[in-house]
Amino acid sequence: MMSLPFYQRHHEHYDRAYRHKALSSTVSQYQKETKSKSAVYAQGSAAYARGSAAYRHSSAAGFSLDSSAAYSHGSSAYDLESAAYSYGSAAYDHSAAQSKRSAAYSLDSESLSTSSAAHSHASESINKLAAAYRLGSEAYSLGLKNSNLMIEDQSYKMSPKAKRAKQSLISEDKENEALDYSVPIFTGRAVNISGITDTEEERIKESAAYVAKRNLFATGEGVSVSKVAKTTSEEQHHEKKSRKVAIRESAERVAMKKTLEETQAFHKKLNQDKLLHAPEFIIEPRSHTIWEKENVRFNCSVAGWPEPRVTWYKNNVPIDVQAHPGKYIIQSRYGLHSLEITECEFDDTAQYHASAMNVKGEVSVYASLVVKRYKGEIDASLLHARNLSLSPFAVTPHGYASRFEISFVDKFDVAFGREGETMSLGCTVVINPDIKRFKPDIEWYRNGVLITPSKWVQMQWSGERASLTLTHANKEDEGLYTLRVAMGEYYEEYSGYVFVRDADAEIPGAPGAPLDVQCLDANKDYVIVSWKQPAVDGGNPILGYFIDRCEVGTSHWTQCNENPVKFARFPVTGLIEGRSYIFRVRAVNKAGVSLPSRVSEPVAALDPADRARLKSHPSAPWTGQIIVTEEEPAEGVVPGAPTDLQVIEATKNYVVLSWKPPGQRGHEGIMYYVEKCVAGTEDWQRVNTEIPVKSPRFAVFDLSEGKSYCFRVRCCNSAGIGEPSEATEATVVDDKLDIPKAPGRIMPTRNTDTSVVVTWTEPPDAKELVGYYIESSVEGSGRWEPCNNNPVKGTRFICHGLSNGEKYIFRVRAVNAAGLSEFSQESEPIEVKAAIGGGLLHGVCPELSGKASGLTDCTTSWEGMHGASQPIFDTDALLKCNAKFNRETLPSSCGKLESTGDSNTREMVKDAVTSAPQKVAAKQASKSRSGDLLTVEKVTKKKDTAAPSPPYDIVVLESVRDSMVLGWKQPEAIGGTEITGYYVNYREVVDGVPGKWKEANIKAVTERAYRIQDLKENMVYQFQVAAANLAGVGTPSKPSKPFKCEEWTIAVPGPPHDVKCTEVRKDSLVLLWKEPVYSGRSPIVGYYVDMKETEAKEEHWRSVNEKPLQKKFLKIGGLTQGVSYVFRVRATNQAGVGKPSDVTDAVIAETRPGTKEVVVDVDDNGVISLNFECDQMSPDSKFIWSKNYEPIEDDPRLNIDTKGGKSKLSFKDLGEDDLGIYSCIVTDTDGVSSSYTINEEEMKRLLALSHERQFPTVPLISELAVEILEKGEVRFWLQAEKLSGNAKANFVFNDKEIFNGEKYKMKVDRNTGLVEMIMDKLEEKDEGTYTFQLQDGKATNQSSLVLIGDVFKKLRDEADFQKKEWHRKQGPHFVDKLGWEVTDECNVMLKCKVANIKKETHIVWYKDDREIMVDEEHDFKDGVCTLLISEFSKKDAGTYEVILKDDRGKDSSELKLKDTAFADLMNEVCRRIALSATDLKIQSTAEGIRLYSYVTYYVEDLRVGWVHNDTQIKFTDRMRTGVTGEQIWLQINEPTPQDKGRYIMELFDGSTTHKKTVDLSGQAFDEAFAEFQRLKQAAIAEKNRARVLGGLPDVVTIQEGKALNLSCTVWGDPTPEVSWLKNEKSFVSDANCILKFESGKNVSFSISTVSTQDSGKYSIVVKNKYGTETSDVTLPFRSLVIFTLLFATKPQWHLFTPLCPDLHASHLKSTR
Repeated sequence: MMSLPFYQRHHEHYDRAYRHKALSSTVSQYQKETKSKSAVYAQGSAAYARGSAAYRHSSAAGFSLDSSAAYSHGSSAYDLESAAYSYGSAAYDHSAAQSKRSAAYSLDSESLSTSSAAHSHASESINKLAAAYRLGSEAYSLGLKNSNLMIEDQSYKMSPKAKRAKQSLISEDKENEALDYSVPIFTGRAVNISGITDTEEERIKESAAYVAKRNLFATGEGVSVSKVAKTTSEEQHHEKKSRKVAIRESAERVAMKKTLEETQAFHKKLNQDKLLHAPEFIIEPRSHTIWEKENVRFNCSVAGWPEPRVTWYKNNVPIDVQAHPGKYIIQSRYGLHSLEITECEFDDTAQYHASAMNVKGEVSVYASLVVKRYKGEIDASLLHARNLSLSPFAVTPHGYASRFEISFVDKFDVAFGREGETMSLGCTVVINPDIKRFKPDIEWYRNGVLITPSKWVQMQWSGERASLTLTHANKEDEGLYTLRVAMGEYYEEYSGYVFVRDADAEIPGAPGAPLDVQCLDANKDYVIVSWKQPAVDGGNPILGYFIDRCEVGTSHWTQCNENPVKFARFPVTGLIEGRSYIFRVRAVNKAGVSLPSRVSEPVAALDPADRARLKSHPSAPWTGQIIVTEEEPAEGVVPGAPTDLQVIEATKNYVVLSWKPPGQRGHEGIMYYVEKCVAGTEDWQRVNTEIPVKSPRFAVFDLSEGKSYCFRVRCCNSAGIGEPSEATEATVVDDKLDIPKAPGRIMPTRNTDTSVVVTWTEPPDAKELVGYYIESSVEGSGRWEPCNNNPVKGTRFICHGLSNGEKYIFRVRAVNAAGLSEFSQESEPIEVKAAIGGGLLHGVCPELSGKASGLTDCTTSWEGMHGASQPIFDTDALLKCNAKFNRETLPSSCGKLESTGDSNTREMVKDAVTSAPQKVAAKQASKSRSGDLLTVEKVTKKKDTAAPSPPYDIVVLESVRDSMVLGWKQPEAIGGTEITGYYVNYREVVDGVPGKWKEANIKAVTERAYRIQDLKENMVYQFQVAAANLAGVGTPSKPSKPFKCEEWTIAVPGPPHDVKCTEVRKDSLVLLWKEPVYSGRSPIVGYYVDMKETEAKEEHWRSVNEKPLQKKFLKIGGLTQGVSYVFRVRATNQAGVGKPSDVTDAVIAETRPGTKEVVVDVDDNGVISLNFECDQMSPDSKFIWSKNYEPIEDDPRLNIDTKGGKSKLSFKDLGEDDLGIYSCIVTDTDGVSSSYTINEEEMKRLLALSHERQFPTVPLISELAVEILEKGEVRFWLQAEKLSGNAKANFVFNDKEIFNGEKYKMKVDRNTGLVEMIMDKLEEKDEGTYTFQLQDGKATNQSSLVLIGDVFKKLRDEADFQKKEWHRKQGPHFVDKLGWEVTDECNVMLKCKVANIKKETHIVWYKDDREIMVDEEHDFKDGVCTLLISEFSKKDAGTYEVILKDDRGKDSSELKLKDTAFADLMNEVCRRIALSATDLKIQSTAEGIRLYSYVTYYVEDLRVGWVHNDTQIKFTDRMRTGVTGEQIWLQINEPTPQDKGRYIMELFDGSTTHKKTVDLSGQAFDEAFAEFQRLKQAAIAEKNRARVLGGLPDVVTIQEGKALNLSCTVWGDPTPEVSWLKNEKSFVSDANCILKFESGKNVSFSISTVSTQDSGKYSIVVKNKYGTETSDVTLPFRSLVIFTLLFATKPQWHLFTPLCPDLHASHLKSTR
């Protein structure tokens, strides 16, 4: 079963839709073939032996069928309920009555009458046919050979465990019974066993047929066997059979039985567990040991289903048959796979293995091959180590360090072809010496890139001739072709250019085909396709390009874009994950569409990580489709937000986004949704609404050009959609890459009789250039022809195929992805004829070319000369080339050039008649004069000139076996004119005896370095040099000291040369030098500069720089004025520091009188220039400008103008490419020079100044701004620094000028520079952009203000609000709205500030719409109204409103003190209460120690906490807290020493914690504890002392003779003692006065008869160990006796019981 992504695996439409998509492309071609051949079999037709017979079957009533069907030719519809099968218009009708059925079947035009025999014969044929269909084997292939059945894409289910329909077999005993079958139509091929297929097309067909057939056998759908039911009313048919017929039928039954047995066996193989078989090697390859030049074959056989794909490997590397034509032969036939290796070599010794793969897995088997070599032969493998450097003792077939002579005969010339043609290049190779069995390595290169064999390119080597064939030439094949023949360490090359022109267009005027189609970025969702624009546009501009795609394995091309795209890069979307595609591009203009380009390489719609994994672990044969398996999702985890979202490419057609997956995503795969919005808004829209993105890159289309967008990405999986990523910065939808400007300065130069060298300058600000197209035209013809059809890089090209003697003009255009530039200006006409001395034809010094691009400038190297040319080059560059030439290339051909010119390198040097400084001076001088750019002013000899003095200090800069490079210093006296060159002589010195002088060069060399060739190794030479100027050749120098010509083998570099000082000042100078000719064994990494005073000793040399310098100049500062210095330079590489250069001449640090510096200037047109002036010039002096001390040559960004003693270097467009040090030297003077540095900061300053000068502006104090005035008017204004009387202003709204009128009030104050415009109000139509344009003479300026969207709405709302506010303020109104504050007393005061009030103005307060009555009226004296709320709490929450009103109107202000507002207020109240808390104090009580603090008042919102020794106190019965009134306390009952410490009371007001601290330890605790003990004891004594609780009055008044009875209660622990006193004397009970003390608490005092003797003061005394208490009762002497009882402790009255019933309680009075 196919493996599907999880998000498709659980959909109901999987079986139907997904499988349909998966198979539609792979079987589409198969369907087309089978549709034309499909044969429809009707019920009763038997195409067994004769396919042309037709039967008409008429059955009796009572036939019962499981389903009715009709087969129709040309239709593949299938219905599970019922279907009609017919051929043509035949139909089968089954009626409900089942009384009459008719069936018409026709195959051709023949028919048979209905009869019993026919019916029986037809029934048997049907039985055979049904079995044949069920079997699906080749038993009936004769009848099915010419008619394959169509593949039907129907809704059968692919269940993992298929249910099989029970098959009904034919019984032999009932051969005479009529059986009826519903014949199935297979949805696959009728052949169940297929052979080994070698093509992808056959493999695809086989796979499709297999899947369809498997479904049929698994489900059993469409196969039904029904036995004819016999009823009593059924008519029996009988017939007589002949013996011949009976024997034939018997034989057929035996064959049918055998067929059915085979069918059953086939069904057993197709059970659900064995549908697929992993590969299994039946026969494994065996190892071999053979001799060289013998052939060997490995054989194996593999079983498995689907058929495994077998791949052969050598040392775990797949064997590429195309890369080694004829070497390997791989065959796969009838299950037997073989690998044959022909003419085995020693290098073929390796481990080989075969890997068999299908969808069920992979298995490998291994075998080894050992190739033996005959003794006495040379090990040629040692000669193939070409990547290793040749050591002095390298072994070669010719001995030690020997050479091969490789030459080319019958060489290929410049070739011309046309697209679609076959082209061949060939060359005969002659190698001397010819060593037996030592073959050369033949390699072909195109533009320096190695070519490998493919279907487009074939390479052959016959042993003598190398050839390359382009089987189907395309423009991509155009370029410089190089044949490299290598023998061990030595190789030789030959090059020639191949031109490929466009094929004829199918539509006249259509453009040429695009070229070089590549896939830059491929993932699951899109592939970015790039291409190059064609050179031929058909005479009309190219409007754009169409991109087509085709799935690998099919031939159906689909156009990817509806509208042509101009940008040569386009992301193709809508790809199916895992599929592979190829692409092509077509150009379109108004005439039509071009031919398609060459198709791209196949690319799979996979992420790079998946692609890499598949490459490292292949798992299935390649069928054009990669099946991606995803794991079942685990429990869903909503993924996080992606990270690092960025825009990696933006054009006017699309924007490409890239991001990183989130870290939080669970174990299942994630997908993405991309959202966009216009910058500045939050209106996010989903881009991919239907299908999520699968890769972390996506191309967004349908964007409005010029608008700015922001993007963000969300992740999603089965658990949901995650949060969005951070949005990108605003991105403008526009091409970031501009079409390049036209190249400049087209200069043709003669080359050969049929070619011209064309050079040009690169266009300014060129970005991402692909190359250039060159066109030529015969002068006066007006017809232009392309010289190249593949863009060339560099600024030089040789145009071949021109007519000799004709005059041609040329033009060039640049190409990048944005398009083609305009054509350059046409060149001057040039006649095509050979240059003097001939030209270089094909392979100009290939050894000097690191790469054979053939398209680069050659002023510093000879890279890529693909045709004849004689460029002008400097000697220093040549020396550099020669050094590389002699050390790194073939010794055998180091001096040879495959050209028609001179082959000696030394004589090529002779052609270099102009030095680099002379060229620069001439070019810069020519720029300063009008006229032809190629004209150089001739310098005439002056009368007062003389020959120069001799050069001196001759040194050897490099020495090899047969050449030496010399260097020397310029003569001290140049003779009053410029030195034009030098002549070098040399002589041999044998045993100290010098020989005759010989000329080293015939033509003068212009540099002070020269390589002398053809010297003798180990010979000693002396040299002398003479300088020449216009006056003649000077005196030669003294002979140098002897130098031995030998190969330098030192590892460190040689000495730098041409060291000189310039820009000498009193404290600094600039030192210049050139790099060593000999670089040592590794590249030079830097330089060290040494200096010392001239008179100082050698040990005083000191290094100026600590770290090596990368550049070849240095400004040395810190010099002492007037002191003479000398300098030298040393080069360094990885091996170390080399020999120092020659010491410079002594230089005195001084600034000479009249010294001037380079001055920077910006003129009124904004042109930035560097100016240098010299008043010491001679008539022959010239200004030479340099950048970073390299002479400036034809820089398109600069313009040099020299007039008299002034020279100006102007920048055309100053940019980052122009950063550097610009210096100017005046020749023929005493070292006049100066420099100016332009760094990034200076560039910005100059650009700002240039812009200011070029576009003067009116300076603004403030930009355009907007404000709302008091009445709601809108004021736009800006202010300039100053305006003249002629200044004017224009007012623009939405690109339309507006004028002063009723709506707009405009004003310009030229004195203050204020420009303003006032609008009464803003309306909806006023939304847009407002611009004030100022013009004051030449100076201009403008400022804009954009009021759209939310900004405009906010401004408009503010204006409307301000207007309402103004109307409100016309009556009494609130200046400050109602607010609150908390007073120091912690009360809440509601207050507001009012204005514009009068005496009649009233103020009313409301709470929750109920008026609050206040005691006094407000006088509004201070304009503040207040309402005080004391002890604010929750009951005071609500909505408060205050209203001002009088006859002018009213105003109100509302304050909601609910929810958050109330909480904020209570927090402030609590804060004030907390701030009012007093310091904590300590109080001792009888229960313990109390800590307390007082607050203004307490509210419940104030949270109180206590901390003891930094630990929060947990409150218990012993440790309690509470609030009593305004006191907040903490009670510590029964304190212990553990309660000592620091106590903190924390008051939290909702946001802040306020703390009060007290230290309860030491003396404080001791005193408090002692006081607690004292109070505790006092409390105990007070509690337990004896006392009278109550019951006795103070005074008793009673009549004489009455009875008195008083009682009271006493208490004490222990029980108190009770005694009585009368008049302070002890008193005891007697008969009249009875004293009782009962139960330890009840005391009674009774007088039976009161008399005068009883009057007096009675006292009761109660006493125990804790105290004594006395209570008195007074009984005065009178008729009415009064008893008085005094209590010290104010006892309670308990009981008064008169003894006499006559005594009423009302008679008693008590007083205090």
